[in-house]
Amino acid sequence: MSTSVIFDLFGIRAKEGNYVLFVVWSNFIASIFYLFSSYGFLKTKRWTSILLAIASVLLIVSYNALKVHVSNGGIYEEKTLNAMIFRIAVTLVFTLVAYFTIRNPKSTILSKS
Repeated sequence: MSTSVIFDLFGIRAKEGNYVLFVVWSNFIASIFYLFSSYGFLKTKRWTSILLAIASVLLIVSYNALKVHVSNGGIYEEKTLNAMIFRIAVTLVFTLVAYFTIRNPKSTILSKS
């Protein structure tokens, strides 16, 4: 969806309402990290938690910038704030899961026997 808004595919921009472009970009970049992280998670690569941590930091910085944008009277939608909080929480959970399961693969179900 981020790609559709960024490149205005299928007239999505008009349908999306008051989107904040830097939030859309950060979500797009985070989605790329998610793709690589899913591969790393399936292959039990140690760098998976690092990628997810970077995505978490990116989203947290973007959320803080969104709060500044809102406090300065910028146009936004309330659902954007809630969606950012949810996305940050989910990304942090996946970061912790990856860190604790891949760092010590001998003690996880994902380890190869």
